[in-house]
Amino acid sequence: MSIVIPLAPTAGVRQVAFTRFELDRIMSLYGRMVAAGLWRDYALELGAKVASFSAFRRSAENPEVRLVKDPALRQRQGEWVLYGEGGVVLKRGHELAGVLAVVERRLLKAVEG
Repeated sequence: MSIVIPLAPTAGVRQVAFTRFELDRIMSLYGRMVAAGLWRDYALELGAKVASFSAFRRSAENPEVRLVKDPALRQRQGEWVLYGEGGVVLKRGHELAGVLAVVERRLLKAVEG
């Protein structure tokens, strides 16, 4: 028989994560971008200081956009940052909807054109 050893969480280590609402909003946008043929893959990274969502055109490339949640910046510039392909900051803000609006506008242009 095998022995099951429970893994105890490390005391004092906190992890930044997306809430259910935030993840629902992000994955809804991802689904629409996939349906439009603009994105094909994504990655989630949950760390001690930040959580990030990266979207890729192809799996082997750098991310086209990277959305970062940094609670340490909540009182200053806003906890949400959207980075472009070259690491350029596209939008910062306190609200997720406002930051994602940059990507949603691009989706509207792709559907119309």
